Formats: sequence, structure tokens, C-alpha cells
Amino acid sequence: MEKIDCFGDYCPIPLLKAKKELQQIASGESFMLVTDHSCVIESLKDYFGKSDCSYICDEVINGVWEITVTKP
Repeated sequence: MEKIDCFGDYCPIPLLKAKKELQQIASGESFMLVTDHSCVIESLKDYFGKSDCSYICDEVINGVWEITVTKP
């Protein structure tokens, strides 16, 4: 699974990185995006909530989130 480091990246950079990675993976594959900005979670939630992709968001450390996206 590819891990995308978005520490310090503000919106929309993490969303653009996620869209690019989504185009590069095959159906059934996943990638993880790691961020330290809560606005990124909302952006990804809005985008992937409207798609067929599944995503799981987990705050692994206070202020650090791992978002796993799986392509259908």
C-alpha cells in the first residue's frame, strides 16, 4: 500500500495528491494519506463521500490522521 505524506500540506494539495494516486492504482487496491491538518479530512470526506471509493479515517496521534482509501 502506498503511503502519501501530507504533513504540512494545506488544502487542496492533499486532495490533489489523493486524486492522482487514485488514478494510478487498480481496482481493489488501497493507499494511505497521512496528514496533520483537520481541514484535509473534510476535503477528502466530501470528495470520496460522493464516489464509490471507501475510506477510513483514524486519528493515530492527537492531531495526526491516517486516511485509507480503497478503489472499488
